[in-house]
Amino acid sequence: MLTHYESVIIITPILSEEQAKQTVKEYEDYMIQKDGQIVYQEHWGLKQLAYSIKKKQSGCYHLFEFLFYANLISSLELKLRQDERILRFITVKLNKYGIEYAKTRRNKIKK
Repeated sequence: MLTHYESVIIITPILSEEQAKQTVKEYEDYMIQKDGQIVYQEHWGLKQLAYSIKKKQSGCYHLFEFLFYANLISSLELKLRQDERILRFITVKLNKYGIEYAKTRRNKIKK
């Protein structure tokens, strides 16, 4: 059964805009290849970090909202953890309130 997740990844600022987009595309393709579904994604751009991570002061943020099999989420996180281009990531399983909030956030952005 597909479960609703939300993940924010921080990509290293060393990469060019094109390389960052390629990194995002790689993970998007990986999720689709594993029979997941991308519900929504949003590129937040380059932002200043609150504290340095791997001697970097900024990072390129990207949000994924997706449906994925619960038994495969650990393989996705392992792939993210092993990728040197990813500074940090967080994946959250959304409950009914989180799903509702995500829908209202998407609708506000589209307007």
